[in-house]
Amino acid sequence: MSEQTDAGGAGQEPPPLIINAQYVRDLSFEVPHAPGIFTEMRTSPEISVNVDVQASPVDEQRKVFEVRLKLNAEGKVGDKSAFIAELEYGAAVTINAPDEQVSPLLLIEAPRHMFPFARNILSDLTRDGGFPPVVLQPIDFIALFRQRVQAMQRARQQQQAQGGDGGAA
Repeated sequence: MSEQTDAGGAGQEPPPLIINAQYVRDLSFEVPHAPGIFTEMRTSPEISVNVDVQASPVDEQRKVFEVRLKLNAEGKVGDKSAFIAELEYGAAVTINAPDEQVSPLLLIEAPRHMFPFARNILSDLTRDGGFPPVVLQPIDFIALFRQRVQAMQRARQQQQAQGGDGGAA
């Protein structure tokens, strides 16, 4: 068995996804109704969270991309915003895979690796802002990817229905 491991390791291909760096691109925390909101709170704020993932090429020749995981959380007490937290967490990644695998690697696998770090930043941010920490449950990035693909297909179908072939000659 060790012979196979040794022989297989020498010519082994690089992993399909390499995370070169992770970083905070943008971070914002607002408490629009401070300090009064702290005296009005009787329970934890009601939390809503929006998640978005985007990717763009940095160096297409070397297959280096930037992936951005955006988390927006708002806490409400009644009809008032208790806090608004916005985090854009980035990663520079290298893809070593065929072209048809690039999108799933960028929009599913990369954010799956980034998410625990972004979740901790958001949790610490809300806690340090004077509120109970926002602890996000794991996100199904496969479902988000499928929703994105379906939305693009619907938009393409609508465009074709409205404009025919889009003016191509």
